[in-house]
Amino acid sequence: MSDDLCTRPATELAALVRGREVSARELLDAHLARIERLNPALNAIVTLDAEGARAAADAADAQLAAGRPVGPLHGLPVAHKDTHQTGGMRTTWGSPLHRDTVPARDELAVARLRAAGAIRVGKTNVPEFAAGSHTFNTLFGATHNPYRHGLSAGGSSGGAAAALAAGLVPLAEGSDMGGSLRNPAAFCNVVGLRTTPGRVPTHPAPIGWSQLSVQGPMGRTVADVALQLSVLAGPDPRVPISLSDPGHPFAAPLPTELTGLRIAWTPDLGGRVPVDPAITEVLMAQLGVFRELGATVEEDCPDLRDADEVFGVLRAWLFEASFGDQVRRSPDSFKETIRWNAARGAELTGADVGRAEVAHTKLYERVVGFFERYDVLLAPTTQVLPFPVEVEYPTEVNGVEFDDYLGWMRSCTLVSATGCPALSVPGGFTADGLPVGLQIVGAPRSDRRVLEVGHAFEQATGHGLRRPQLG
Repeated sequence: MSDDLCTRPATELAALVRGREVSARELLDAHLARIERLNPALNAIVTLDAEGARAAADAADAQLAAGRPVGPLHGLPVAHKDTHQTGGMRTTWGSPLHRDTVPARDELAVARLRAAGAIRVGKTNVPEFAAGSHTFNTLFGATHNPYRHGLSAGGSSGGAAAALAAGLVPLAEGSDMGGSLRNPAAFCNVVGLRTTPGRVPTHPAPIGWSQLSVQGPMGRTVADVALQLSVLAGPDPRVPISLSDPGHPFAAPLPTELTGLRIAWTPDLGGRVPVDPAITEVLMAQLGVFRELGATVEEDCPDLRDADEVFGVLRAWLFEASFGDQVRRSPDSFKETIRWNAARGAELTGADVGRAEVAHTKLYERVVGFFERYDVLLAPTTQVLPFPVEVEYPTEVNGVEFDDYLGWMRSCTLVSATGCPALSVPGGFTADGLPVGLQIVGAPRSDRRVLEVGHAFEQATGHGLRRPQLG
């Protein structure tokens, strides 16, 4: 029964706890037992507070017994990304510089999950300062893919994705600048949503006006992601790009058919990214599912010219602003890719950033025009399959070599530059059993639409039900 609880959708678990069919303590103990058994091999959760979680679960059960109102995530265990500040629990950012850092208070996303009734279990592994889409660091080591030990779980929310896939927690959250929610979701056969900038306000943040990095939900099902988004989303007056829409409508039931939906499909983002043919083969076989659900599907792609420059310049500028001074003071305290990105930012001129912002504006206008003709765009989430954990990052795909560590992530980074919401859902498996992610991109602010499309596809295919075989 305990393992069954650990693999059920969060939506079902929330109903069981609210109905007092399962206690919050029983649910937590089932997950703690699974963490004890499976996490040593996966290395997904790097900080665990079992006693604190048990106390919170007991308080949650007492609250229900007293008949007091409870939140939509009441009693659900959750693990927080180790770049998200947790009051009274260490937050390391995957860096030796912060091995003993214990924030005084929760940051906004963590606080909203707690307020909704979630039970904090611990922290999930990340690459150093969330830089890169492969989860490893010198503090805790690498996170392994639950579907095949020895392969990457993706990143930077790799610990979160692996924990979800392995049933260590029913919910987790992450962040995404260049694919950090989508990439690990694809590698681990779970669901990750890069939200519209401002949909989930980030506070504190060093540059509150930036729209490149966002926070968002991860789960084993699209409905679980929608449920979590319903409490993460909503305005905050301290966040200048915060959207005014409330979060609760995201929890409404999702459709299972797509009659009349206009879908564009691109296997390589208009010829701009090389993709492993094994990924393309799996995803091409899924297009008929959308037609059977009532949608029309055409091969097309928005004009993404300059998206590389936009993402590269704005990312480098953010790295210089965030890490430049520290890197110059103590270069050996940072991995080489962070030093490189900060150095690239230091070389930028005001004119460089200005040109990137002009290109950013034109890119946005072209994308808005594209989504007047289509409702969503389908594309591969990743260009590569999960690779060995010893490899820092892939240097080529399908015979095309890359100039830097970001090259293999461009199926996500080009989309990040558009400002569009993008959902990665399980898209099938290769012949030898590795997960493939399907990226569903919507018009700006159409987070609900990509969830609807993802849910209908998920229900029709059942790819997300194929769980890893673990001890």
